[in-house]
Amino acid sequence: MRTLIRNAQCTLPDGTRQTDVLIENSSILDVAASTATQADEVIDAAGLTLLPGVIDDQVHFRDPGLTHKEDLHTGSLACAKGGVTTFLEMPNTNPATISRAALIDKLKLAAGKCVVNYGFYMGATPDNIGELQQQDRTPGIKIFIGSSTGNLLVDEQAALERIFAETTLPICAHCEDEATVRANSEQLGGGHSYADHSRIRDHRAAVIATQRAVDLALRHAHRFHVLHVSTADELPILTDHGGLLTAEACPHHLLFNIEDYDKLGSLVQMNPSIKTAVDNAALWRALTDGRIQVIATDHAPHTLEEKQRPYPQSPSGLPAVENSLALMLNAVHQDRCTLEQVVRWMCDAPARVWDIVNKGRIAPGYDADLVLVDLRRRHTIRNRDQVTKCGWSPWDGVALTGLPVRTWVMGQTVFVDGKLDSAIRGQEAQFDHARGGYWATECRS
Repeated sequence: MRTLIRNAQCTLPDGTRQTDVLIENSSILDVAASTATQADEVIDAAGLTLLPGVIDDQVHFRDPGLTHKEDLHTGSLACAKGGVTTFLEMPNTNPATISRAALIDKLKLAAGKCVVNYGFYMGATPDNIGELQQQDRTPGIKIFIGSSTGNLLVDEQAALERIFAETTLPICAHCEDEATVRANSEQLGGGHSYADHSRIRDHRAAVIATQRAVDLALRHAHRFHVLHVSTADELPILTDHGGLLTAEACPHHLLFNIEDYDKLGSLVQMNPSIKTAVDNAALWRALTDGRIQVIATDHAPHTLEEKQRPYPQSPSGLPAVENSLALMLNAVHQDRCTLEQVVRWMCDAPARVWDIVNKGRIAPGYDADLVLVDLRRRHTIRNRDQVTKCGWSPWDGVALTGLPVRTWVMGQTVFVDGKLDSAIRGQEAQFDHARGGYWATECRS
């Protein structure tokens, strides 16, 4: 099967230009294809822009164990609608992904449910070092240095030293200092308002844990990715990367701050918590100057009924995966960043950080994971239109300019004209950890 996409503005590794892209089966065969090229399907994309499919390296799809909130099928449908063609999912499901058997079970589950490509992190515990040493079908190891569910909290220094010293896979971490969070909670009596969440999970909790993890990474010369950076105070820690450190920001930490609690309440209750407008601005600057390399969602859905519980019974987390690209396209429209930067942060850099094979770029030989966007399309996010099983968005009612209109996964159209093909199946992402990671590639520029 050959598909020819004609006349699109394409974001290529060397810049954006109008060209034709030829897909053969699941791969990109040619860029700047000849006008004489024959294809089974020809798509005129004049006036539209072709991007690599987004890679979201931090989602929680709740499958197995909490599928009333989301599952791998509904979560992957939300991805496809939003232009996300590959997701990497966190291990804090029920059961948690802390053994090879659990990882294989989740991969099998995804093969039957996911309309986009998928990968799953291995979760670290204080005593599963042997399991972490034996894995290969995973992007890396996830550590919760701060509150988590079950036995996924790793806070003892000796256990952390062993994980960084005795494993080889890239590591990422949720960085909030458990002792600081507990002390703040005790001082506030557990908190009484949603805004107390940002007082309990404050700047200091994030900085202490991030500094601790970065120190481990640098001393043990171990590749480390700081998840969902939320404060300006963490940014100096990321500057001296030693060729080992990468970091990411999330849309909610870029676009929401503590002033939004008055209107949105628990809908913006997150871990790490949202911070101040000063932190918003600092995170944008860190993206543009390269101290933060990746944008990911930390898509963490709960039902509205659960979210509307009084604090602190209300759970932390919000859905974002089907709106993240549109939010960033709107940022391009507002001149907050360029389209090329968005592609670097959401497509190319995640592939380099996690050593994902043949993804993140529009180039011959790469997988045909693509998204066609209309940079001029105006639309409004509405709860009633959400594909995610939880059925709501904290951006409900927000008007945007820029929208994904067609998504290909491995050469197959999974979303077009507002319709999803739920019969399409994505593939397990492949990881080549011998490549050396983000700083060993040209993506650094």
